[in-house]
Amino acid sequence: MCTCLVSYCVRAQNPSGMIVPADSVMKYQDTFRQRDIIGVLLSATHIKIKKPPQVDGKRVYYSLLPLGTSVPGGGTALITATTAGFYLGPRNTTNLSTVTFSPSTNFQGQWNIPFHGNIWSPNNAWNYSGDVRLTVYPQYTWGPGGNRPDEDKILIRYTYLRLYLNPLKRIKPFLFAGLGYALDYHIDIRTDDTTNLQKFTGYRYGTAEHSNSFSSGVTFNLLYDARNNPFNPLPGWYWNIVYRVNPKFMGSDDLWHSVYADVRKYIPFSKTTQNMLALWSFFWTALGDHTPYLDLPAIGQDPYQRSGRGIYPGHYTGQTLYYLEAEYRRDITSDGLLGFVVFSNVNTVTEPHTNRFSYLHPAAGAGLRVKFNKHSGTNITMDVATSKGRTAFYLGLGEVF
Repeated sequence: MCTCLVSYCVRAQNPSGMIVPADSVMKYQDTFRQRDIIGVLLSATHIKIKKPPQVDGKRVYYSLLPLGTSVPGGGTALITATTAGFYLGPRNTTNLSTVTFSPSTNFQGQWNIPFHGNIWSPNNAWNYSGDVRLTVYPQYTWGPGGNRPDEDKILIRYTYLRLYLNPLKRIKPFLFAGLGYALDYHIDIRTDDTTNLQKFTGYRYGTAEHSNSFSSGVTFNLLYDARNNPFNPLPGWYWNIVYRVNPKFMGSDDLWHSVYADVRKYIPFSKTTQNMLALWSFFWTALGDHTPYLDLPAIGQDPYQRSGRGIYPGHYTGQTLYYLEAEYRRDITSDGLLGFVVFSNVNTVTEPHTNRFSYLHPAAGAGLRVKFNKHSGTNITMDVATSKGRTAFYLGLGEVF
């Protein structure tokens, strides 16, 4: 695998005035003593980069990482993970805004164009988050429930358009609320098998051969975010509650509702180095019986599509899904250049006939961290995770949660 690393280099900052909760005692007070791979490469090659003048809120930190991966049904895809971090206001009162763009293609008619932004206005008066993606990729599914054999799966194809927009107004420090819009459009849903999706899953909605499913609705959002930097969160709390309603008058095929509740906690063990326990849990449920199949809660299909390392995305689908993950993060070198993580996760979904949680699906793994850009806190992440019958390798930019 060939890896290309590109970044803007900037002078060391002292963000000691950043908005940080009382329990945030991490080392991000001075980047001068830290190292990243950009600085190492520039030092080794003796390349000199002219530093642009400092302008508050105008500096952008880019990271770029091309990589390859396998795709469902066979073949390989090229993925380019790109991130950008920037401040739109004074750093002592404004969080780091982030943008991620990770297009991929196998150069044979399959591609994915996702764009995600989390923007903080000056002084954190507003938070704007958006998720836009257009996908033409196959996907395996095992049907509803958590007790299907690994080999009992079917390959489905469709074109997918997602549009999530959430402008949130600050109510008090770290607490935001607002209305948003959510659209999920699955086009020409079909299988590569003689068995169609409806017969295979036993599910009526959004499974007819060569059908479309359209869900368009309003979201009610409540957010508490004290992390400051989503690329590499500081200690503190994060929780997000989203209630979604999809009425027919907004174009939805049927009326359905959902609730997504996400809670994360970051617990530090050191005031000077990365030595932290990160906890993540979410509860996701579709209310009512008319939710399209591809909109049902499924592992790896959460809003950020980061859950379930070690488990194939979509392997476990149900009316309700519960997820829990713990990750220990620690520096290897005192300058923050190298680090490691160990993690484990478990999920469970309700069974189609009893609506009960009957099976647990655990996974675990470990990974290496290389500091890509010390100013934005972006790491190159290299993880190996395993679960029953599956082992997977993950390469990316920024922490999983």
